[in-house]
Amino acid sequence: MSIANVAEEGPWIKVYDENNKRISQMGSRNVTVVGIASEFFVTEEGPWIKTYDETCKRIAQMSSSNVEVQGAVGDTFSTKEGPWIKTYNQHCKRISQRNA
Repeated sequence: MSIANVAEEGPWIKVYDENNKRISQMGSRNVTVVGIASEFFVTEEGPWIKTYDETCKRIAQMSSSNVEVQGAVGDTFSTKEGPWIKTYNQHCKRISQRNA
């Protein structure tokens, strides 16, 4: 099932499909959604960047120290880390990098 939207609504983060039907939800305390792709979404939670699937099950996590998430698309998300733009998959495995 594909993710069409992830919305922060009060104390909840709600995941919606392409028919605007809520698929799942999770608490939003200390969680900021920073990227949405079709199969996963990316959050910043304190010192962590975490990826979740459409059921709000955590897929992976990585440190957010000196990392700014730029966005998510397809099956990847990108970050700015100092002078580098880095691309990661949903398992937080680096796929590529280039100078910013």
